[in-house]
Amino acid sequence: MLHIMAEYPNRVSRKGLNNSMNRDLRNLRYLEEIDGVPLMFRPLIGVTMGREKSQRFFGLNLFIMNQTYVRTLEALGALPVMIPLHMSEATLRGIFERLDGLFLPGGEDIDPANYGADRHEMLGATDKERDRTELLLTRWAIESGMPVLGVCRGAQMINVACGGTLYQDILSERPDLAKHDYFPPHFERYRISHRIDIAPDSLLAHAMGWVHEVNSMHHQGIDRLGFGLRVVAWAEDGLPEAIEAPSLPYVVGVQWHPEELARTDQMSANLFYDFVRAAAGPWRNQTPPEWPALFRSACIARNETTEKAPSPVRFTPSNRV
Repeated sequence: MLHIMAEYPNRVSRKGLNNSMNRDLRNLRYLEEIDGVPLMFRPLIGVTMGREKSQRFFGLNLFIMNQTYVRTLEALGALPVMIPLHMSEATLRGIFERLDGLFLPGGEDIDPANYGADRHEMLGATDKERDRTELLLTRWAIESGMPVLGVCRGAQMINVACGGTLYQDILSERPDLAKHDYFPPHFERYRISHRIDIAPDSLLAHAMGWVHEVNSMHHQGIDRLGFGLRVVAWAEDGLPEAIEAPSLPYVVGVQWHPEELARTDQMSANLFYDFVRAAAGPWRNQTPPEWPALFRSACIARNETTEKAPSPVRFTPSNRV
């Protein structure tokens, strides 16, 4: 289990922390404790869950979560709280109002109805209730300026929530691209699959530098970019690997699985650290920019009519920054 001490300048006492810790995120030290950060000051991070029918417990419907996400967030100083499905919108809003940050994990494919497309024959399993829950939470977070980190499906959800679209199956829709679906059990989850190039002026570069090697476990990918978003990392074949919302304090989506690498890779740990630090920061005191076209662009993605909605941008190599 990863244990890295998180620092919250001007929020907590330095008592119990390693005073020699370098504030440069790339020089964080691995420590054995996080108790030096009082629980009352650690940010509350909402983590959305999946669900499945249990074979072990007599067909009960269970909410599920990859423990690695939760352990990594906790180790970096967050207080993770699981967000179940099937909540009413009012209940979900009540949970949301108590959060300091939103984490969107990997999981099933996103139903293409959410971005106005027909189902592709290679589309995998979907969960409409999870889609509904995550779309609501993501749009609320973007409107309020709450820090958001999305991994794999989570990055795709950020794009869809902002009116973007997805490749439902990279292999069949873009056969010119490299293999990205290195799924277990045929491959280890921490298997390094390819290199990514990162925009130097991005939040992601602050955590991971300009070039990094990552794992890859996805058969879907970002096609048309959502409103207000920017591609900030690319695979060697040009496929978008990370997105950000430049006008907001912290909205980052990455296509790979940094939680599987963070135990041994400092840069992957830095990504989670930056997110937790942003959630612990003063974002509530900042006025987020108005995004009047956010829901209009989402309506366009659902084939509804509206005036003056921005056209999502299809990624091409010439779009690279």
